[in-house]
Amino acid sequence: MLGAALLGALAVTLAGIAPARAAFPDRVVRIVVPFAAGGGTDLIARRLADEMGKVMGQRVIVENRPGAGTILGSAAVASSPPDGYTLLMATFAHAVNPSLNPKLPYDTFKAFAPVALVARSFNVVVVNPDLPWRSVADLVAAAKRDPGKINYGSFGNGTSAHLAGELFKNLAQVDLTHVPYQGAAPAITDLMGGQTQVMFTTAASVASHIQSGRLRPLAVTSAARASLYPDLPTVAEAGVPGYVAESWYGLYAPAGTPAEIVAALNQAARRAAESEAFAKLKDIEGLTIEAGAPADLDRYVRAEAERWKRLVEAANIRTERQ
Repeated sequence: MLGAALLGALAVTLAGIAPARAAFPDRVVRIVVPFAAGGGTDLIARRLADEMGKVMGQRVIVENRPGAGTILGSAAVASSPPDGYTLLMATFAHAVNPSLNPKLPYDTFKAFAPVALVARSFNVVVVNPDLPWRSVADLVAAAKRDPGKINYGSFGNGTSAHLAGELFKNLAQVDLTHVPYQGAAPAITDLMGGQTQVMFTTAASVASHIQSGRLRPLAVTSAARASLYPDLPTVAEAGVPGYVAESWYGLYAPAGTPAEIVAALNQAARRAAESEAFAKLKDIEGLTIEAGAPADLDRYVRAEAERWKRLVEAANIRTERQ
Protein backbone atom coordinates (compact mmCIF):
# COMPACT_ATOMS: atom_id res chain seq x y z
CA MET A 1 0.00 0.00 0.00
CA LEU A 2 2.80 2.36 0.96
CA GLY A 3 4.62 1.62 -2.30
CA ALA A 4 1.51 2.34 -4.31
CA ALA A 5 0.99 5.62 -2.46
CA LEU A 6 4.57 6.71 -3.15
CA LEU A 7 4.27 5.83 -6.82
CA GLY A 8 1.02 7.75 -7.05
CA ALA A 9 2.57 10.83 -5.43
CA LEU A 10 5.55 10.62 -7.77
CA ALA A 11 3.28 10.42 -10.80
CA VAL A 12 1.37 13.53 -9.72
CA THR A 13 4.63 15.42 -9.14
CA LEU A 14 6.06 14.47 -12.54
CA ALA A 15 2.80 15.35 -14.28
CA GLY A 16 3.06 18.86 -12.87
CA ILE A 17 6.51 19.45 -14.32
CA ALA A 18 6.38 20.99 -17.81
CA PRO A 19 8.84 19.54 -20.31
CA ALA A 20 11.92 21.71 -20.64
CA ARG A 21 12.23 23.60 -23.94
CA ALA A 22 15.37 22.71 -25.86
CA ALA A 23 17.87 25.54 -26.14
CA PHE A 24 17.54 27.44 -29.42
CA PRO A 25 18.75 26.42 -31.90
CA ASP A 26 18.90 22.65 -31.57
CA ARG A 27 18.68 21.93 -35.31
CA VAL A 28 19.46 23.47 -38.68
CA VAL A 29 18.24 27.03 -39.37
CA ARG A 30 17.21 27.92 -42.95
CA ILE A 31 17.52 31.33 -44.59
CA VAL A 32 15.20 31.50 -47.60
CA VAL A 33 16.59 33.66 -50.41
CA PRO A 34 13.75 34.53 -52.83
CA PHE A 35 16.13 34.66 -55.81
CA ALA A 36 18.05 32.15 -57.89
CA ALA A 37 21.48 31.05 -56.68
CA GLY A 38 24.52 33.02 -57.78
CA GLY A 39 23.32 36.61 -57.40
CA GLY A 40 24.36 39.30 -54.95
CA THR A 41 21.64 38.55 -52.38
CA ASP A 42 22.52 34.86 -52.50
CA LEU A 43 26.21 35.64 -51.96
CA ILE A 44 25.52 37.90 -48.98
CA ALA A 45 23.05 35.44 -47.44
CA ARG A 46 25.52 32.57 -47.68
CA ARG A 47 28.31 34.52 -46.01
CA LEU A 48 25.90 35.66 -43.31
CA ALA A 49 24.64 32.10 -42.81
CA ASP A 50 28.18 30.77 -42.38
CA GLU A 51 29.00 33.37 -39.74
CA MET A 52 25.67 33.04 -37.92
CA GLY A 53 26.24 29.31 -37.73
CA LYS A 54 29.55 29.88 -35.97
CA VAL A 55 27.91 32.23 -33.47
CA MET A 56 24.98 29.92 -32.69
CA GLY A 57 26.88 26.64 -32.78
CA GLN A 58 24.40 25.21 -35.30
CA ARG A 59 24.31 24.93 -39.09
CA VAL A 60 22.59 27.76 -40.94
CA ILE A 61 21.85 26.97 -44.58
CA VAL A 62 20.51 28.95 -47.54
CA GLU A 63 17.53 27.75 -49.55
CA ASN A 64 16.82 29.49 -52.88
CA ARG A 65 13.10 29.94 -53.64
CA PRO A 66 12.94 32.28 -56.67
CA GLY A 67 9.83 33.42 -58.46
CA ALA A 68 7.11 36.08 -58.78
CA GLY A 69 9.35 38.99 -57.82
CA THR A 70 10.32 37.41 -54.45
CA ILE A 71 6.68 36.62 -53.54
CA LEU A 72 7.05 32.82 -53.69
CA GLY A 73 9.95 32.69 -51.25
CA SER A 74 8.41 35.30 -48.97
CA ALA A 75 5.09 33.44 -48.87
CA ALA A 76 6.89 30.22 -47.94
CA VAL A 77 8.43 31.91 -44.91
CA ALA A 78 5.20 33.67 -43.93
CA SER A 79 3.45 30.27 -43.72
CA SER A 80 6.28 28.52 -41.84
CA PRO A 81 6.08 27.66 -38.13
CA PRO A 82 7.06 30.69 -35.98
CA ASP A 83 9.90 28.86 -34.27
CA GLY A 84 12.96 30.71 -35.61
CA TYR A 85 14.14 27.89 -37.87
CA THR A 86 12.95 29.46 -41.13
CA LEU A 87 14.06 33.01 -41.97
CA LEU A 88 13.68 35.31 -44.96
CA MET A 89 16.51 37.33 -46.48
CA ALA A 90 14.36 40.25 -47.55
CA THR A 91 15.44 42.97 -49.95
CA PHE A 92 14.08 46.07 -51.63
CA ALA A 93 11.20 44.07 -53.16
CA HIS A 94 9.81 43.37 -49.70
CA ALA A 95 9.05 47.08 -49.26
CA VAL A 96 7.58 47.75 -52.71
CA ASN A 97 5.56 44.60 -53.42
CA PRO A 98 2.55 45.87 -51.42
CA SER A 99 2.31 48.84 -53.79
CA LEU A 100 2.80 46.75 -56.92
CA ASN A 101 0.48 43.89 -56.00
CA PRO A 102 -2.53 44.55 -53.74
CA LYS A 103 -3.35 40.81 -53.75
CA LEU A 104 -0.22 39.48 -52.04
CA PRO A 105 -0.73 36.09 -50.33
CA TYR A 106 0.47 37.66 -47.07
CA ASP A 107 0.37 41.00 -45.27
CA THR A 108 3.89 42.41 -45.52
CA PHE A 109 3.70 44.26 -42.22
CA LYS A 110 1.78 41.63 -40.24
CA ALA A 111 3.09 38.28 -41.51
CA PHE A 112 6.73 38.77 -40.49
CA ALA A 113 8.71 39.54 -37.36
CA PRO A 114 11.71 41.82 -38.08
CA VAL A 115 15.04 40.37 -36.94
CA ALA A 116 17.82 42.64 -38.22
CA LEU A 117 18.70 45.07 -41.00
CA VAL A 118 22.03 43.59 -42.08
CA ALA A 119 23.34 46.01 -44.70
CA ARG A 120 22.57 48.65 -47.31
CA SER A 121 24.17 49.05 -50.71
CA PHE A 122 24.03 51.17 -53.85
CA ASN A 123 23.17 49.91 -57.32
CA VAL A 124 25.34 50.33 -60.40
CA VAL A 125 24.20 51.21 -63.90
CA VAL A 126 26.02 48.69 -66.11
CA VAL A 127 25.95 48.02 -69.85
CA ASN A 128 27.32 45.43 -72.22
CA PRO A 129 30.86 46.58 -73.12
CA ASP A 130 30.23 45.89 -76.82
CA LEU A 131 27.88 48.88 -76.85
CA PRO A 132 29.26 52.37 -77.57
CA TRP A 133 27.70 53.96 -74.46
CA ARG A 134 30.28 55.32 -72.02
CA SER A 135 28.09 57.63 -69.94
CA VAL A 136 24.55 58.07 -68.67
CA ALA A 137 24.18 60.85 -71.25
CA ASP A 138 24.98 58.33 -74.00
CA LEU A 139 22.33 55.95 -72.64
CA VAL A 140 19.71 58.70 -72.44
CA ALA A 141 20.47 59.88 -75.97
CA ALA A 142 20.20 56.34 -77.35
CA ALA A 143 16.91 55.76 -75.52
CA LYS A 144 15.45 58.98 -76.94
CA ARG A 145 16.54 58.03 -80.45
CA ASP A 146 14.85 54.62 -80.22
CA PRO A 147 12.02 54.70 -77.65
CA GLY A 148 11.23 51.26 -76.23
CA LYS A 149 14.04 49.55 -78.15
CA ILE A 150 16.51 49.35 -75.23
CA ASN A 151 15.88 46.47 -72.82
CA TYR A 152 16.87 46.65 -69.19
CA GLY A 153 17.03 43.45 -67.16
CA SER A 154 16.18 43.00 -63.50
CA PHE A 155 16.22 40.17 -61.02
CA GLY A 156 12.43 40.15 -60.69
CA ASN A 157 9.37 42.35 -60.59
CA GLY A 158 9.48 44.77 -57.70
CA THR A 159 13.20 44.34 -57.03
CA SER A 160 15.60 47.24 -56.68
CA ALA A 161 16.89 46.65 -60.20
CA HIS A 162 13.34 46.97 -61.53
CA LEU A 163 12.28 50.07 -59.62
CA ALA A 164 15.68 51.75 -60.08
CA GLY A 165 15.08 51.40 -63.82
CA GLU A 166 11.55 52.75 -63.53
CA LEU A 167 12.78 55.73 -61.52
CA PHE A 168 15.37 56.37 -64.23
CA LYS A 169 12.67 56.25 -66.93
CA ASN A 170 10.52 58.65 -64.93
CA LEU A 171 13.19 61.24 -64.16
CA ALA A 172 15.16 61.02 -67.45
CA GLN A 173 11.91 60.92 -69.44
CA VAL A 174 12.93 57.96 -71.57
CA ASP A 175 11.18 54.74 -72.61
CA LEU A 176 13.03 51.51 -71.72
CA THR A 177 11.56 47.99 -71.83
CA HIS A 178 11.73 45.98 -68.59
CA VAL A 179 12.75 42.30 -68.81
CA PRO A 180 12.37 40.51 -65.43
CA TYR A 181 14.37 37.39 -64.49
CA GLN A 182 14.25 35.03 -61.50
CA GLY A 183 17.42 36.36 -59.93
CA ALA A 184 20.49 38.45 -60.69
CA ALA A 185 22.60 35.63 -62.15
CA PRO A 186 20.41 34.86 -65.21
CA ALA A 187 19.77 38.57 -65.78
CA ILE A 188 23.49 39.33 -65.80
CA THR A 189 24.20 36.35 -68.05
CA ASP A 190 21.78 37.72 -70.65
CA LEU A 191 23.23 41.23 -70.29
CA MET A 192 26.72 39.93 -71.01
CA GLY A 193 25.28 37.87 -73.88
CA GLY A 194 23.60 40.90 -75.47
CA GLN A 195 19.96 39.85 -74.97
CA THR A 196 19.49 42.98 -72.82
CA GLN A 197 21.50 46.20 -72.94
CA VAL A 198 21.50 47.73 -69.45
CA MET A 199 20.91 46.90 -65.77
CA PHE A 200 20.49 49.01 -62.64
CA THR A 201 21.79 46.20 -60.48
CA THR A 202 23.28 45.74 -57.02
CA ALA A 203 26.97 46.32 -56.57
CA ALA A 204 27.26 42.88 -55.00
CA SER A 205 25.99 41.14 -58.12
CA VAL A 206 28.37 42.75 -60.65
CA ALA A 207 31.60 43.62 -58.81
CA SER A 208 33.56 40.71 -60.31
CA HIS A 209 32.18 41.33 -63.81
CA ILE A 210 33.15 45.01 -63.69
CA GLN A 211 36.62 44.05 -62.52
CA SER A 212 37.02 41.53 -65.33
CA GLY A 213 35.76 43.98 -67.97
CA ARG A 214 32.75 41.86 -68.91
CA LEU A 215 30.46 44.74 -67.93
CA ARG A 216 30.96 48.50 -68.21
CA PRO A 217 29.76 50.68 -65.31
CA LEU A 218 28.31 54.10 -66.11
CA ALA A 219 27.21 55.45 -62.71
CA VAL A 220 26.14 54.59 -59.18
CA THR A 221 22.60 55.11 -57.93
CA SER A 222 23.46 56.44 -54.46
CA ALA A 223 23.15 60.06 -53.31
CA ALA A 224 26.96 60.36 -53.07
CA ARG A 225 29.82 58.69 -54.89
CA ALA A 226 30.75 55.23 -53.63
CA SER A 227 34.17 54.49 -52.17
CA LEU A 228 34.21 51.21 -54.11
CA TYR A 229 34.00 53.15 -57.42
CA PRO A 230 35.26 56.66 -56.62
CA ASP A 231 35.64 57.61 -60.28
CA LEU A 232 32.04 56.80 -61.17
CA PRO A 233 29.56 59.70 -60.99
CA THR A 234 26.17 59.34 -59.38
CA VAL A 235 23.22 59.15 -61.77
CA ALA A 236 22.18 62.58 -60.51
CA GLU A 237 25.63 64.02 -61.25
CA ALA A 238 25.54 62.39 -64.67
CA GLY A 239 22.49 64.35 -65.74
CA VAL A 240 19.38 62.96 -64.00
CA PRO A 241 18.73 65.35 -61.09
CA GLY A 242 17.03 63.95 -57.99
CA TYR A 243 17.85 60.33 -58.76
CA VAL A 244 18.64 58.13 -55.70
CA ALA A 245 18.03 54.39 -55.29
CA GLU A 246 19.61 51.89 -52.93
CA SER A 247 19.41 48.21 -52.04
CA TRP A 248 19.19 46.64 -48.59
CA TYR A 249 19.33 43.23 -46.95
CA GLY A 250 17.29 42.34 -43.87
CA LEU A 251 16.33 39.20 -41.97
CA TYR A 252 12.75 38.37 -41.02
CA ALA A 253 11.12 35.48 -39.17
CA PRO A 254 7.44 34.49 -39.37
CA ALA A 255 5.11 36.59 -37.21
CA GLY A 256 4.56 35.09 -33.79
CA THR A 257 8.15 33.96 -33.34
CA PRO A 258 8.90 34.22 -29.58
CA ALA A 259 10.70 37.40 -28.54
CA GLU A 260 13.58 35.49 -26.97
CA ILE A 261 14.22 33.61 -30.23
CA VAL A 262 14.09 36.84 -32.26
CA ALA A 263 16.59 38.32 -29.79
CA ALA A 264 18.92 35.33 -30.20
CA LEU A 265 18.73 35.57 -34.00
CA ASN A 266 19.30 39.32 -33.87
CA GLN A 267 22.40 38.89 -31.75
CA ALA A 268 23.74 36.20 -34.09
CA ALA A 269 23.05 38.31 -37.19
CA ARG A 270 24.72 41.39 -35.67
CA ARG A 271 27.82 39.46 -34.63
CA ALA A 272 27.97 37.78 -38.04
CA ALA A 273 27.71 41.13 -39.86
CA GLU A 274 30.53 42.52 -37.71
CA SER A 275 32.80 39.50 -38.27
CA GLU A 276 36.09 39.73 -40.13
CA ALA A 277 34.81 37.38 -42.85
CA PHE A 278 31.76 39.53 -43.51
CA ALA A 279 33.90 42.68 -43.41
CA LYS A 280 35.88 41.32 -46.36
CA LEU A 281 32.66 40.91 -48.29
CA LYS A 282 31.66 44.44 -47.30
CA ASP A 283 34.85 45.87 -48.77
CA ILE A 284 34.49 43.90 -52.01
CA GLU A 285 30.77 44.48 -52.55
CA GLY A 286 30.44 48.05 -51.29
CA LEU A 287 28.11 47.29 -48.39
CA THR A 288 27.32 49.61 -45.51
CA ILE A 289 26.78 47.45 -42.43
CA GLU A 290 23.59 48.47 -40.62
CA ALA A 291 23.07 45.61 -38.14
CA GLY A 292 20.85 46.93 -35.36
CA ALA A 293 17.72 46.15 -33.36
CA PRO A 294 14.61 44.56 -34.93
CA ALA A 295 12.78 47.89 -34.56
CA ASP A 296 15.43 49.57 -36.74
CA LEU A 297 14.60 47.23 -39.62
CA ASP A 298 10.88 47.82 -39.18
CA ARG A 299 11.24 51.63 -39.24
CA TYR A 300 13.57 51.60 -42.25
CA VAL A 301 11.39 49.31 -44.37
CA ARG A 302 8.18 51.19 -43.57
CA ALA A 303 9.85 54.43 -44.69
CA GLU A 304 11.13 52.80 -47.89
CA ALA A 305 7.67 51.37 -48.61
CA GLU A 306 6.12 54.82 -48.38
CA ARG A 307 8.82 56.47 -50.49
CA TRP A 308 8.53 54.00 -53.36
CA LYS A 309 4.74 53.85 -53.15
CA ARG A 310 4.70 57.46 -54.32
CA LEU A 311 6.70 56.56 -57.46
CA VAL A 312 4.60 53.48 -58.19
CA GLU A 313 1.41 55.54 -58.02
CA ALA A 314 2.77 58.57 -59.89
CA ALA A 315 4.21 56.48 -62.72
CA ASN A 316 1.33 53.95 -62.71
CA ILE A 317 3.85 51.11 -62.49
CA ARG A 318 2.46 47.59 -62.66
CA THR A 319 4.38 44.34 -62.59
CA GLU A 320 4.29 42.38 -65.82
CA ARG A 321 3.67 39.09 -64.06
CA GLN A 322 3.09 37.87 -60.53
